[in-house]
Amino acid sequence: MRIAQISPLYESVPPSLYGGTERVVSTLADTLVELGHDVTLFASGDSRTKARLVACRDKALRLDPARSWDLPAHLAMMEDVRSRIDSFDILHFHTDCFQMLLFEDVAARTVTTMHGRLDMKDLTPFLATHRRFPLVSVSDSQRTPCRFANFVATIPHGMKRDVIRPVESPSDDYVAFLGRISPEKGPDIAIDIARRAGWKIRIAAKVDTLDRGFYTETVEPLIKQGHVEFIGEIGDSQKSEFLGNARAVLFPIQWPEPFGLVMIEAMAAGTPVIAWPNGSVPEVIEDGVTGFHVTSVDDAVAAISRSAELDRARIRRTFERRFSDLAMAKAYVEVYEQLLAKARNRGKTSVRSSGMPAPHVAADVVKTDRANGKNTT
Repeated sequence: MRIAQISPLYESVPPSLYGGTERVVSTLADTLVELGHDVTLFASGDSRTKARLVACRDKALRLDPARSWDLPAHLAMMEDVRSRIDSFDILHFHTDCFQMLLFEDVAARTVTTMHGRLDMKDLTPFLATHRRFPLVSVSDSQRTPCRFANFVATIPHGMKRDVIRPVESPSDDYVAFLGRISPEKGPDIAIDIARRAGWKIRIAAKVDTLDRGFYTETVEPLIKQGHVEFIGEIGDSQKSEFLGNARAVLFPIQWPEPFGLVMIEAMAAGTPVIAWPNGSVPEVIEDGVTGFHVTSVDDAVAAISRSAELDRARIRRTFERRFSDLAMAKAYVEVYEQLLAKARNRGKTSVRSSGMPAPHVAADVVKTDRANGKNTT
């Protein structure tokens, strides 16, 4: 199958430091190649991939020192994808809504994974007028504000099994917070939990420009009080040690988290997750198995002690079963095949009803399926 993966340009694929969506795109593109598919990745030129890379700008936007503007960068990428449209059977977008005005005529052979929150004022009416686009949610809870939309599947994020590994003999002398410094992620709450429990907390997190005020006014004063080690952003190569040595990962999320990649990164390290059950958390963390659902600081303090009772090897096995790269890629291939089958059926109906040749897209799909056979998973 000829598949285009279209990534946001904010981070490289995979990101050198923080970046959830681009990390998922990297995993999916590489795993699809390993499964035998012909994959082209549209991304920034500093990306690293097993797929064929089309560099849509030289550097990812966030870490580019030059003054940049995301809108024209992404629109230029969409024009590039559009110019190559006949080279692909499936166009898989990870770019929210950028593509929906330019690809309406081929919406049936596109997939759009919605990576972010959907409870946005302007998003609901927009999706209501673009229902031809098949959407994939990353959790069932993510769909809640837009259940009317054309969701064809829920596919949890997956990770390469060898990116983060458990530590053989964890030091088990701190709790961890990983991700982004922002009010909705709750780093201040995590610090409060650790302090009340008498545990040191290590924080590896990105501070966005928009959240600089929150960091300076709220988080930094707490760090200065002690018992907190602020590391800053870390890459994948540092996560096994950072997560694997922790007693638990604190995830005091204060918003409807669409997925929460941090949770499966912790699970890959075999480390329990203590999380508020908001958004996707109940779908990702099995209470009492891979971590604990808590609804107060006091509950979280108690859960730190209880986390020692959980089986780290079982946590790792759960990650491999539910959130591996292979599980994610196979689920997407099934969606691709279902959409292409519908396109073929529409083409056949058109031939019978009008006596005219089937549309080019349907004929192209049939040709590709014959070349690749049915064993595409």
